[in-house]
Amino acid sequence: MDKDFIYLDEAAIAAAVPRTDPYDYAFVEQAIAPVHQAAVIDDAPRIPHRGTYGIPNLRYGPAFDRLLGDLLNPRFRRLVEAKFGIDLSHAYPTIVMMGNTSGHYNEGYAHPDSKHKLFTVILGLSPEWPHERGRLRVLRSNSRDDMAFEFPPLFGKMLMFRVCDHSWHGFLPQKGQRMSLQFCWVDSRVYAWKTYARHALSAFAKAVPGLRQLVGVMPRKFRKGGE
Repeated sequence: MDKDFIYLDEAAIAAAVPRTDPYDYAFVEQAIAPVHQAAVIDDAPRIPHRGTYGIPNLRYGPAFDRLLGDLLNPRFRRLVEAKFGIDLSHAYPTIVMMGNTSGHYNEGYAHPDSKHKLFTVILGLSPEWPHERGRLRVLRSNSRDDMAFEFPPLFGKMLMFRVCDHSWHGFLPQKGQRMSLQFCWVDSRVYAWKTYARHALSAFAKAVPGLRQLVGVMPRKFRKGGE
């Protein structure tokens, strides 16, 4: 029997309306009740540099760990499967986290996600986002201005989408604390391992001042491995 969720709001996620334009996605205004915000954010990893980090390379407290447990709960997978008519029972989960952005032009570039990803969930965790830029955008093309929908990366806001060759998304660069989780189901254990290995190497590079500057200006296609 599945465990009950500790933080995720099952009713809110189940009620989210699937959309098909420009691709299959759904948005949940408040996937976690605001009453849990302080506990989760207090126990969240502290990320000193820009970019995303694999969860295995981060330290966090028990409340944040319980949130990860909710995402990994088969109950959550079945909610997604029922909403989108997709079978993810043989897929492998990966979780990475963004902590802040520098406003560099490379950040938030438009991309559809790797072909090895089957489904992506992005969960906002920022306690505040007073900026007009930096909102996550569902895009109709590889232009960040060609927007179908956008939302700020605030605590509890959740975007779910089926990955395809045109599932473009991104955001306009904006410096600030931009906390969010990206939870993906991928097609193989090998790709899941490569995801965490790549982020571990990136985390090491960003911890070294000279390498950190190089990573900051390197084109995305070389840094992300085509993701």
